[in-house]
Amino acid sequence: MPAAPPPAVLQILPSLVSGGVERGTLEIAEALVAAGFRAFVASAGGPLVAPLEALGARHVTLPLATKSPLGIWRNAAALADLVRAEGIGILHARSRAPAWSALVAARRTGARFVTTYHGTYNEGLPGKRLYNSVMARGDRVIAISRFIAEHLRARHGVAEDRVRVILRGVDERAFDPARVDPARIEALRAAWDLPEGRPVVMLPARVTRWKGQGVLVEAMARLPGEPIALLVGDAGAKPAFRDELVARIAALGLRERVRLVGHAADMPAALLLADVVVHASTDPEAFGRTVIEAQAMARCVIASDLGGPRETVEEGTTGWRTPPGDADALAAAIGRVLALPAEARAAMGAAARAWVLANCTTARMQAATLAVYRELL
Repeated sequence: MPAAPPPAVLQILPSLVSGGVERGTLEIAEALVAAGFRAFVASAGGPLVAPLEALGARHVTLPLATKSPLGIWRNAAALADLVRAEGIGILHARSRAPAWSALVAARRTGARFVTTYHGTYNEGLPGKRLYNSVMARGDRVIAISRFIAEHLRARHGVAEDRVRVILRGVDERAFDPARVDPARIEALRAAWDLPEGRPVVMLPARVTRWKGQGVLVEAMARLPGEPIALLVGDAGAKPAFRDELVARIAALGLRERVRLVGHAADMPAALLLADVVVHASTDPEAFGRTVIEAQAMARCVIASDLGGPRETVEEGTTGWRTPPGDADALAAAIGRVLALPAEARAAMGAAARAWVLANCTTARMQAATLAVYRELL
């Protein structure tokens, strides 16, 4: 008798363009292949297909970005055919519309169904809670923080025995201060025309209102002295808020002290330019990956006191937290951090990095996710 093929897991998401969900998909595919599983990913495709396949996973192109009921139904049939043809044991859905297709395919084939609940999901429209509920219907539901696990229980009544809390991970190989060539830091300093000796406050996030760039701008107007704030991130397809920020910066006389520098491809090097990294979101983050990336780079972090960062920033030990939307409190916190002796800031950064390495690495996230798969196979 020929040996049975290795177990197979199919991850399902809308596309492979960019973002944290997509990055996590590749990280789990990498772990599956390393553990001897067969790794499949179904999506509408994108630039990350080539890196995925280079890891040894197989990509299947389907129009999974669609939200139309007919498209979802057709995708369910295609996924069911793939499950039967390849002997796939687990379908792991990472987004709502594709998750409906995956749920139907799992029920048709007997495959197990896993979801990762990545956010709180808006419920402003009629029927939205039902639409969102597919992410709570897995045989196992992975919550990316304890905040999300509590949301699952409160919003969808998910039993605790189906929920697995797996914190997001930072790639400790890339986000390691010791591995960053100083030339990379100096290249960014030159590109951003950043003078030596000036304290740097950095907010790394997509430029959108709820990420709190406006709060930091107002805080900078309250901060005396020479700090420079760098807003690192792009505005995507909706630049109106960026234009609003530029106008407010000019009105406050902050053109020399607040800079929108756009996307940074080399975030480890960028973070090493910062004396303090700010997370200023005004809505709860499901997790807040940029926070642990900054901590992994041994930076001092100030985070909004809500959502996932409450679990990764311990007040006065691995960082500080301020009330969301409170520019006065944020300005005061930045001032206190910048006034600390360099040795005290370095000690805080070291404590933050140690915590991340013990709790929030990519390797830990990969191992915990594979453990979930093994429960079901």
